[in-house]
Order: sequence, then structure tokens, then C-alpha cells
Amino acid sequence: MNLPTTPSEWERLLSVATPEERAEIEAILAADMKETIWRPQVGRQMEALNSQAYITGYGGAAGGGKSDLISGLALTQHKRTLILRREKAQTDGIVQRMTEILGSTDGYNSQKSVWRVTDRLIEFGGLDNPTDHQKWQGRAHDLKAYDEVTEMRESQVRFTMGWARGPDPAQRARILMTFNPPTTAEGRWVIDFFGPWLNDKHPNPAKPGELRWFTTIKGKDFEVEDERPFVLFRGDPVYDYDPSEFSPEKIITPKSRTFIPSRVTDNYFYVKTGYIDTLQSMPEPLRSQMLNGDFTAGVEDDEWQVIPTAWIDAAQARWKPRDAKGEMDSMGVDVAVGGKDNFVISRRHGTWFDELIRIAGREIPQEAAGPISAGHVIRHRTDRAAVHVDVIGWGLTTCNFLTENEVQVMPVNAANVSLERSKDGKLKFANVRAELAWRMREALDPTNPDPVALPPDPALRADLAAYKWKLTSRGIMVRLKAEMKEDLGRSPDDGDAVLLANIQTMKLEVYEEIRRNVVERDRYRELD
Repeated sequence: MNLPTTPSEWERLLSVATPEERAEIEAILAADMKETIWRPQVGRQMEALNSQAYITGYGGAAGGGKSDLISGLALTQHKRTLILRREKAQTDGIVQRMTEILGSTDGYNSQKSVWRVTDRLIEFGGLDNPTDHQKWQGRAHDLKAYDEVTEMRESQVRFTMGWARGPDPAQRARILMTFNPPTTAEGRWVIDFFGPWLNDKHPNPAKPGELRWFTTIKGKDFEVEDERPFVLFRGDPVYDYDPSEFSPEKIITPKSRTFIPSRVTDNYFYVKTGYIDTLQSMPEPLRSQMLNGDFTAGVEDDEWQVIPTAWIDAAQARWKPRDAKGEMDSMGVDVAVGGKDNFVISRRHGTWFDELIRIAGREIPQEAAGPISAGHVIRHRTDRAAVHVDVIGWGLTTCNFLTENEVQVMPVNAANVSLERSKDGKLKFANVRAELAWRMREALDPTNPDPVALPPDPALRADLAAYKWKLTSRGIMVRLKAEMKEDLGRSPDDGDAVLLANIQTMKLEVYEEIRRNVVERDRYRELD
């Protein structure tokens, strides 16, 4: 006889059991509950519990037992837990579930949002404000649980993940992210983060629960073959190395990642309540998102988004790497010196944009900002391309050094007044920033006869989708960089660099050739 493996099978067994058999089964279950206060439901929830991945994504549809899994892990598997929502008040649902499991709120301090259960510490927090993640800097937890992570900023999640550890070396540390499909463009980063499982265009898709290994190099995720440590040599991983020849920070150890889908049908108790009927009554695309966990269903753009996300996706889908890139026409440079922002260079060859070059701002000291930043530009510039530099902040110093070295540089002050109009001639621009963002919109418009190709970079995609506009008496106004930073949790350096590279500036030698031809023509006319 095969033993039941799901709650529904147990219920069917109980329905045909004799009173004596039923009493025996209930006695066994009661004894089991004395050993542990919580057990996962057989199926996807148990699979997530037992996964050996360092980072586990769990969910995909409403009602799959996400909050229950977080509660159970915190109460039975871990000693120090941090549970985060976008707003701290949203953690009340998990507090309620823990109360149901424990039977009381003994040990819970609502003022400090801390729950002590015997030797376990569980903390609750939110990541609503752009600086909220800093509260958790250096705070070690062996379980970091992000509930509805698609509502959070990617940068804040990655920052707080850095302290997933505990004082007990025998205690496993892990990260759990639970979520439904994103309903806004800001949450799309999760699809790229779990790309092998969620991105239907991923070149090497993964099965549910399959382990993949990733590391982050210069702020970008890279998937590698397995968990073996390696060092970088000229940008490529090298596994055959002598550890004694490298400092510990130069040795990279990949971390495992997986995604396990769950739906309401995996949650036997929700099925019994008729929750499926509730989800089925939702309008599309919410119905497909919440009932089926469909990550391709209608993620809506903000109605004031400058560039529709679908246009960005199309431009990135067109992009293919090139050995022969053609002549470089333009460079866009978003300058950062010191601090957390990146110094970003975008290179444009016709309508094809090369992969972005990012240099950490902290690698450019203030005392040598001019020569170092200008050196980066010159090193990556070819074909005497015109260089467009954002001069707000340290950009003017970069411009001065480039000018001294006879580089054609165009200083761009985004706050200056624009005298231009939209392509159709109907709309004015309040300033240069609005003009640049709108020109990128026009370039990516599907009706553009010269299609633009953008590198398939998730951070660039997020930046370009973050530009929002409004119409004022002065014309189109695009929100400030500081306002975008609040939404993104970082500076939109990548997007700004691409906007600058999109500027059409005649090369100096072309201009000089035209000028000479005009002078020569006028001289011949005088002779005639």
C-alpha cells in the first residue's frame, strides 16, 4: 500500500477509515505536532523548504502558501531572521500567520517589530524609503526573507542580501524571495534576476527547482557552470589557480539560485475555501497573473512613462554582438567621481549602441578626477567620435581635460533651456533633459525607419523605463534625476549615458571639410 503524499490524499484516506483507524491516524498526527509546530505542505512548499539553493524564489501566483513558508522557516529552521516588505506595516499578515502557528503572541514586541521565540530572533522591516536599507547594514541574519519582492527596489534588495549570515557556522544561511508576477514596470527586475526560470527568451532555460550558479561582477550578474571558486584573468574566469597567489577578495565563489513555482492549487487549504473562484473572477491581466502565475501577462507601464517598455524590449531584442562595429559616431558620458554612482560610457555606431562601460565612481578620486575620467574616455573612443558629457557636477572637469587634449567634446547641461521641438513640431521642451529623453523616445518609436539596437542590459532597461514626463506651460518636463533615483534606488547613470550618446553631432573633421568646400566654392564664384 502506498502512503498518502498530499493533504487531499490523507483526507480521502480518513473518509474511508474506520473509527479505530481514524483515531490511530489522528494520534500519530498529534504526536508529530509535538515534535514540530509547523510542517510544509507536501509538494512545492516542501520542495522550497528543502531546496539547497542559497537564493530561492518562490511563488508566481496568489495563494501558493508564500507567507506560510516564510513563517514556517523562521519558526523552525533559522535562529536569526529578517522579514521585509515594501512597507513595514505589510508584515502584519505574516505576524498573524505566526500567531496562528504559535497560538499566541508571546515574545512579540510590536513597538520594536521583534519576535523572540525560545532561542530564535525574528525581525520585521520595510524598504519604503530610498535609505531604509541602510538600517540593516552589517546586521547579520541567517534567513533573509523578502515577501512580495517585486514591490521592492532591486538595489535595496541586493544591498540587504549582503549580510545573510549568522554567528553559528553550523547554521545554514539562505535567502527567500516570494512574489507574484510584477504588475508594474518597476518590478520587472525579478524576471531578469531569475531569468533561466522566468524569462521566456532566456537562451538556457532552467527547470523548476534546478540549481544554477551566479556571481556579480561590476554590478552585473553572470551565470557560471557550477559552484567552483575562480579568479578573473582579462575578464574571463580561471579555475586552475594557486589560492596562495591571490588575496581572498580576488577569489570569487558563486552562489546558487533557483525558482520554484507555486499556485493556489498547491495550497490544499485555500482550495477548500473556494479561493480559486475569487481569482477566476479577477479581470485580465490580473486573472492570468494571480491564478496562473503568468509572468508575460500585461505588466502595465506608468501612463506618463516617456519610453514604453515594449519599445525598449524591441530595441534590445534587435541587438546582436558585432565584430565589425562600424564607425563610432558618438559617445555619451555620465560622470561620477567618488561615491556610489558609476562613471558610465555609452558608444553609438550609427543606430547600434555598444555595451555600456561602467567604472565605479570610487575608483576615480577627486584629486585626480580630470585626468583619470578623461583618460577613460580617450581609451574607449575611436574614429574621432564626438563626445557628449553631462557637465553638472564633475563633468566640467572632464570636459576641460578632453578639450586640452584636442578631443571634440560637447558639454551638455540638462538644466539649460531647450529651443527645440518634438519631431512632429508640435511640442516644446522645458529644458535639455526633456529634449534628450524625448529624442530617445522618437529613436525607439516602432515607426522610425532606422531601428535602434540597444544592448540587452537589465539596468539600462530599468533606467530607460523610469523617465516620466508631464506637460507644463514651458513644454514637456521630465522628472529630475533625484526623483528617478528614489524609484530606482540608484542613479540612472546608464540611461543618461545612452541619452547623451543618442545626440547627433557632426564630427569636427566633417564640419571642417564642409567649411573648406564652402570657402572654395565662394572663391571660385568671386573669380567668375
